[in-house]
Amino acid sequence: MPCPLYIVDAFTSGPFTGNPAAVCILTGRESPQWMQNVAAEMNLSETAFTWHLQTNEWVLRWFTPGCEVNLCGHATLATAHVLWQRGVGRDMIDFRTRSGLLSATRNEHVIRLELPADSPVELPPDMQASIAGLLGVQAEWIGRGGEDVLVVFKQADDVRQLQPDLALLKTLPFRGLIVTAPGDEDGVDCVSRFFAPAAGIPEDPVTGSAHCLLAVYWGQRLGRRTLRGYQASARTGIVDMELSGSRVILSGLAKTVLTGEFQG
Repeated sequence: MPCPLYIVDAFTSGPFTGNPAAVCILTGRESPQWMQNVAAEMNLSETAFTWHLQTNEWVLRWFTPGCEVNLCGHATLATAHVLWQRGVGRDMIDFRTRSGLLSATRNEHVIRLELPADSPVELPPDMQASIAGLLGVQAEWIGRGGEDVLVVFKQADDVRQLQPDLALLKTLPFRGLIVTAPGDEDGVDCVSRFFAPAAGIPEDPVTGSAHCLLAVYWGQRLGRRTLRGYQASARTGIVDMELSGSRVILSGLAKTVLTGEFQG
Protein backbone atom coordinates (compact mmCIF):
# COMPACT_ATOMS: atom_id res chain seq x y z
CA MET A 1 0.00 0.00 0.00
CA PRO A 2 1.17 3.60 -0.54
CA CYS A 3 2.89 5.17 2.46
CA PRO A 4 3.27 8.89 3.20
CA LEU A 5 6.74 10.13 2.28
CA TYR A 6 8.46 13.37 3.21
CA ILE A 7 11.85 14.89 2.47
CA VAL A 8 13.01 17.23 5.22
CA ASP A 9 16.10 19.41 5.42
CA ALA A 10 17.35 19.06 9.01
CA PHE A 11 19.55 21.32 11.16
CA THR A 12 18.71 24.32 9.01
CA SER A 13 16.09 27.06 8.81
CA GLY A 14 15.66 27.02 5.02
CA PRO A 15 15.53 24.68 2.05
CA PHE A 16 18.56 23.26 0.20
CA THR A 17 20.88 23.53 3.20
CA GLY A 18 21.31 21.26 6.20
CA ASN A 19 20.95 17.51 5.76
CA PRO A 20 18.05 16.04 3.76
CA ALA A 21 16.35 12.97 5.18
CA ALA A 22 13.46 10.96 3.80
CA VAL A 23 10.76 10.04 6.32
CA CYS A 24 8.31 7.19 5.65
CA ILE A 25 5.24 6.67 7.86
CA LEU A 26 4.50 2.93 7.97
CA THR A 27 2.02 0.42 9.37
CA GLY A 28 4.81 -1.62 11.02
CA ARG A 29 4.30 -4.66 8.80
CA GLU A 30 6.99 -3.82 6.25
CA SER A 31 10.14 -5.95 6.15
CA PRO A 32 13.69 -4.67 6.78
CA GLN A 33 14.59 -5.64 3.20
CA TRP A 34 11.75 -3.50 1.89
CA MET A 35 12.99 -0.59 4.00
CA GLN A 36 16.52 -1.09 2.65
CA ASN A 37 15.18 -1.09 -0.91
CA VAL A 38 13.32 2.15 -0.29
CA ALA A 39 16.43 3.76 1.22
CA ALA A 40 18.45 2.74 -1.84
CA GLU A 41 15.73 4.21 -4.07
CA MET A 42 15.74 7.50 -2.14
CA ASN A 43 19.58 7.60 -2.25
CA LEU A 44 19.87 10.11 0.60
CA SER A 45 22.32 9.72 3.45
CA GLU A 46 19.43 8.48 5.63
CA THR A 47 15.84 7.35 5.21
CA ALA A 48 13.84 7.06 8.43
CA PHE A 49 10.97 4.61 8.89
CA THR A 50 8.53 5.09 11.74
CA TRP A 51 5.27 3.58 12.96
CA HIS A 52 3.05 4.12 15.98
CA LEU A 53 3.22 1.94 19.10
CA GLN A 54 1.07 3.64 21.74
CA THR A 55 0.26 7.13 23.00
CA ASN A 56 3.36 9.19 22.15
CA GLU A 57 5.66 6.21 21.43
CA TRP A 58 6.87 5.39 17.93
CA VAL A 59 9.31 2.84 16.51
CA LEU A 60 12.11 4.46 14.50
CA ARG A 61 14.67 2.81 12.20
CA TRP A 62 17.30 4.42 9.96
CA PHE A 63 18.81 3.17 6.71
CA THR A 64 21.52 4.56 4.45
CA PRO A 65 21.45 3.48 0.78
CA GLY A 66 23.64 0.55 1.83
CA CYS A 67 22.78 -0.53 5.40
CA GLU A 68 20.77 -0.04 8.58
CA VAL A 69 22.49 2.13 11.22
CA ASN A 70 22.30 2.26 15.01
CA LEU A 71 21.82 6.01 15.39
CA CYS A 72 21.00 8.98 13.17
CA GLY A 73 20.41 12.42 14.60
CA HIS A 74 19.27 14.40 11.58
CA ALA A 75 16.71 11.80 10.47
CA THR A 76 15.35 11.65 14.04
CA LEU A 77 14.93 15.42 14.01
CA ALA A 78 13.27 15.17 10.58
CA THR A 79 10.88 12.44 11.81
CA ALA A 80 9.80 14.44 14.87
CA HIS A 81 9.25 17.46 12.62
CA VAL A 82 7.04 15.41 10.26
CA LEU A 83 4.97 13.86 13.05
CA TRP A 84 4.26 17.25 14.59
CA GLN A 85 3.50 18.62 11.12
CA ARG A 86 0.90 15.83 10.81
CA GLY A 87 -0.62 16.82 14.15
CA VAL A 88 0.70 13.77 16.01
CA GLY A 89 1.60 13.87 19.68
CA ARG A 90 1.96 16.76 22.03
CA ASP A 91 5.29 18.48 22.65
CA MET A 92 7.23 15.26 23.33
CA ILE A 93 7.66 12.10 21.27
CA ASP A 94 9.50 8.95 22.37
CA PHE A 95 11.23 6.80 19.76
CA ARG A 96 12.06 3.12 20.30
CA THR A 97 15.30 2.56 18.40
CA ARG A 98 18.40 0.37 18.13
CA SER A 99 20.05 2.90 20.49
CA GLY A 100 17.32 2.60 23.10
CA LEU A 101 14.68 5.15 23.97
CA LEU A 102 15.26 8.56 22.36
CA SER A 103 13.10 11.59 23.12
CA ALA A 104 12.24 14.63 21.02
CA THR A 105 10.71 17.80 22.44
CA ARG A 106 9.87 21.10 20.82
CA ASN A 107 9.86 24.74 21.85
CA GLU A 108 8.09 26.66 19.10
CA HIS A 109 10.11 25.72 15.98
CA VAL A 110 13.23 24.42 17.73
CA ILE A 111 13.45 20.64 18.14
CA ARG A 112 15.54 19.13 20.94
CA LEU A 113 16.76 15.53 20.74
CA GLU A 114 18.00 13.60 23.77
CA LEU A 115 20.65 11.17 22.48
CA PRO A 116 23.33 9.01 24.15
CA ALA A 117 26.66 10.73 24.81
CA ASP A 118 29.66 9.20 23.05
CA SER A 119 32.94 9.60 24.95
CA PRO A 120 36.16 9.57 22.87
CA VAL A 121 39.26 7.61 23.82
CA GLU A 122 42.72 8.11 22.33
CA LEU A 123 43.82 5.57 19.72
CA PRO A 124 47.12 3.64 20.01
CA PRO A 125 50.12 5.43 18.42
CA ASP A 126 50.43 3.00 15.49
CA MET A 127 46.78 3.47 14.51
CA GLN A 128 47.08 7.25 14.92
CA ALA A 129 50.08 7.25 12.56
CA SER A 130 48.18 5.16 10.03
CA ILE A 131 45.17 7.49 10.02
CA ALA A 132 47.31 10.66 9.94
CA GLY A 133 49.25 9.26 6.98
CA LEU A 134 46.02 8.43 5.19
CA LEU A 135 44.74 12.01 5.60
CA GLY A 136 48.05 13.73 4.88
CA VAL A 137 47.38 16.49 7.43
CA GLN A 138 49.06 16.99 10.81
CA ALA A 139 46.57 16.21 13.58
CA GLU A 140 46.51 17.46 17.19
CA TRP A 141 44.70 14.40 18.52
CA ILE A 142 43.19 11.19 17.15
CA GLY A 143 40.72 9.04 19.02
CA ARG A 144 37.53 7.07 18.60
CA GLY A 145 34.03 6.87 19.96
CA GLY A 146 31.63 3.95 19.80
CA GLU A 147 31.68 3.68 16.00
CA ASP A 148 33.64 6.59 14.54
CA VAL A 149 37.19 7.94 14.41
CA LEU A 150 37.69 11.51 15.64
CA VAL A 151 40.58 13.54 14.19
CA VAL A 152 41.26 16.97 15.68
CA PHE A 153 43.09 19.61 13.62
CA LYS A 154 44.56 22.91 14.80
CA GLN A 155 42.72 25.11 12.30
CA ALA A 156 39.25 25.16 10.79
CA ASP A 157 40.79 25.64 7.34
CA ASP A 158 42.34 22.17 7.64
CA VAL A 159 38.82 20.78 8.05
CA ARG A 160 37.35 22.84 5.22
CA GLN A 161 40.09 21.99 2.74
CA LEU A 162 40.44 18.28 3.48
CA GLN A 163 40.00 16.01 0.44
CA PRO A 164 40.33 12.47 1.80
CA ASP A 165 40.75 9.40 -0.36
CA LEU A 166 37.33 7.82 0.10
CA ALA A 167 38.50 4.42 -1.16
CA LEU A 168 41.14 4.34 1.59
CA LEU A 169 38.69 5.57 4.23
CA LYS A 170 36.45 2.67 3.31
CA THR A 171 39.13 0.25 4.54
CA LEU A 172 39.17 1.65 8.10
CA PRO A 173 37.54 -0.60 10.73
CA PHE A 174 35.09 2.13 11.74
CA ARG A 175 31.69 3.38 10.58
CA GLY A 176 32.98 6.84 9.71
CA LEU A 177 35.55 9.59 10.14
CA ILE A 178 34.88 12.87 11.94
CA VAL A 179 37.36 15.71 11.42
CA THR A 180 37.09 18.77 13.62
CA ALA A 181 38.86 21.96 14.72
CA PRO A 182 38.10 25.03 16.84
CA GLY A 183 35.46 27.34 15.39
CA ASP A 184 36.63 30.29 13.33
CA GLU A 185 33.44 32.37 13.42
CA ASP A 186 31.70 34.26 16.23
CA GLY A 187 29.45 32.00 18.26
CA VAL A 188 30.80 28.76 16.77
CA ASP A 189 32.77 26.50 19.12
CA CYS A 190 33.79 23.81 16.65
CA VAL A 191 33.85 23.08 12.93
CA SER A 192 33.51 19.55 11.61
CA ARG A 193 32.96 17.27 8.61
CA PHE A 194 31.91 13.61 8.46
CA PHE A 195 32.77 10.87 5.97
CA ALA A 196 31.29 7.34 5.96
CA PRO A 197 31.94 5.70 2.57
CA ALA A 198 31.72 2.20 4.10
CA ALA A 199 28.09 2.97 5.02
CA GLY A 200 27.31 4.35 1.56
CA ILE A 201 27.77 8.00 2.55
CA PRO A 202 30.83 9.65 0.93
CA GLU A 203 30.30 12.87 2.93
CA ASP A 204 27.32 13.54 5.15
CA PRO A 205 26.08 17.15 5.08
CA VAL A 206 25.17 17.50 8.81
CA THR A 207 25.60 14.57 11.20
CA GLY A 208 23.68 14.52 14.47
CA SER A 209 25.27 11.33 15.79
CA ALA A 210 28.78 12.76 15.22
CA HIS A 211 27.87 15.66 17.50
CA CYS A 212 27.19 13.19 20.33
CA LEU A 213 30.95 12.61 20.22
CA LEU A 214 31.92 16.20 19.40
CA ALA A 215 29.88 17.53 22.33
CA VAL A 216 31.82 15.37 24.80
CA TYR A 217 35.25 16.13 23.30
CA TRP A 218 34.78 19.90 22.99
CA GLY A 219 32.81 20.14 26.24
CA GLN A 220 35.73 18.58 28.13
CA ARG A 221 38.34 20.60 26.25
CA LEU A 222 36.56 23.95 26.64
CA GLY A 223 35.03 23.27 30.06
CA ARG A 224 31.54 24.02 28.76
CA ARG A 225 28.17 22.25 28.87
CA THR A 226 26.61 24.14 25.97
CA LEU A 227 28.26 24.48 22.57
CA ARG A 228 27.47 25.29 18.96
CA GLY A 229 28.83 23.24 16.08
CA TYR A 230 29.10 24.16 12.41
CA GLN A 231 29.36 21.34 9.87
CA ALA A 232 31.42 22.65 6.98
CA SER A 233 29.98 20.52 4.18
CA ALA A 234 28.84 22.03 0.89
CA ARG A 235 25.28 22.34 2.30
CA THR A 236 26.39 23.45 5.81
CA GLY A 237 24.38 23.20 9.01
CA ILE A 238 24.25 24.34 12.64
CA VAL A 239 23.91 21.97 15.62
CA ASP A 240 23.45 23.26 19.17
CA MET A 241 24.72 20.85 21.84
CA GLU A 242 24.15 20.51 25.57
CA LEU A 243 25.82 17.95 27.83
CA SER A 244 23.44 16.39 30.35
CA GLY A 245 25.07 13.52 32.24
CA SER A 246 25.13 10.45 30.01
CA ARG A 247 23.06 12.22 27.36
CA VAL A 248 23.65 14.90 24.78
CA ILE A 249 20.81 17.21 23.81
CA LEU A 250 21.03 18.35 20.19
CA SER A 251 18.86 21.24 19.02
CA GLY A 252 18.02 22.44 15.55
CA LEU A 253 15.43 23.48 13.02
CA ALA A 254 13.91 21.58 10.10
CA LYS A 255 12.13 22.41 6.85
CA THR A 256 9.89 20.09 4.81
CA VAL A 257 10.77 20.41 1.12
CA LEU A 258 8.70 17.59 -0.43
CA THR A 259 5.61 15.54 0.43
CA GLY A 260 4.08 12.61 -1.41
CA GLU A 261 3.38 8.87 -1.31
CA PHE A 262 5.73 6.00 -1.93
CA GLN A 263 4.00 3.51 -4.23
CA GLY A 264 6.52 0.65 -4.25
